[in-house]
Amino acid sequence: MQLIVIVILGALFGFIYGANTDGFIFSSNICLFAGLTLIMPSLFKFELMHVKLVWEHKMVMAKGILVNYVIFPIIALIIGFATGDFGITAGLFLVAVLSGGGMVMHWIKKSKGDTSFGFLLLFINLLLISFSLLMLHAFATYTAGYFNASYNNEVAVTRFASAVVILLIVIPLIASRVVRLIKPLVTLIGTYQKYISHISIFIILFYLFGLQGSQTLIDIYDFEPELFFIAFGAVVVFYALTFLVSKFVYNLENAQERAAFWHSITRYLTLALVIATFSSSSFGVSMLLPIMFAYMVQIPLSVYIAEKHFK
Repeated sequence: MQLIVIVILGALFGFIYGANTDGFIFSSNICLFAGLTLIMPSLFKFELMHVKLVWEHKMVMAKGILVNYVIFPIIALIIGFATGDFGITAGLFLVAVLSGGGMVMHWIKKSKGDTSFGFLLLFINLLLISFSLLMLHAFATYTAGYFNASYNNEVAVTRFASAVVILLIVIPLIASRVVRLIKPLVTLIGTYQKYISHISIFIILFYLFGLQGSQTLIDIYDFEPELFFIAFGAVVVFYALTFLVSKFVYNLENAQERAAFWHSITRYLTLALVIATFSSSSFGVSMLLPIMFAYMVQIPLSVYIAEKHFK
């Protein structure tokens, strides 16, 4: 409940701040901040020898690839077509093809999943970001006509892929190796990890919802307010189906499958919001709506799952 309140306040205060000021200009430092505060603490027990887990649990990985890159995108397309809006469909599809995210390690650790295997899954999913963006481009190319929309620009956001790998994988991993040498610091971070993660989440949401691009949603509310309700309903249905599919596919009694389960339940919303902000001219401003609402649905859902299914 505490985390849900933090999410709501962070998003609300950020949006209010952006609406009453010029808003924030996006900086990749927010990804670095997320990597150091949300991912790095989960890597203290990770060893390079754990890479062999990829081969040992290749069937679990195969499940994850099938779920995250085939089943979920199809679900997003079906729901998106039902909304009748190109931007909402594009935003929901983008959420569907971006697995994991900054908080995924937090939930894996909280549910006593295999954090080493979870980190490897995070690394692999980040390497597949370029493939996810290619899927988004293919979606737009072949479905724009269905929505009577135009799509003439390629999704030129693959430049984010290498930066994200560096900021969320390489730097946190190196930092964790350095911090491990300072035992008192490791103990201190472990003691206050809950507070560190909560403060980090608030700062990240405040910043993202305060971005200049986020304020364009006010125009949608003025001219097409019904899109807010449509987008929210689409996001709720999407997450309900992802939970049901994930619960059916994965064996939650197994630590590795539990890690893969969280990589399916959580989507990389921070990156999705960044990509949508720079791509709204191609897909429409309504592309931001499902990603914004995904924050409001994903984190409370994760809290509920962690408390009810892994308590």
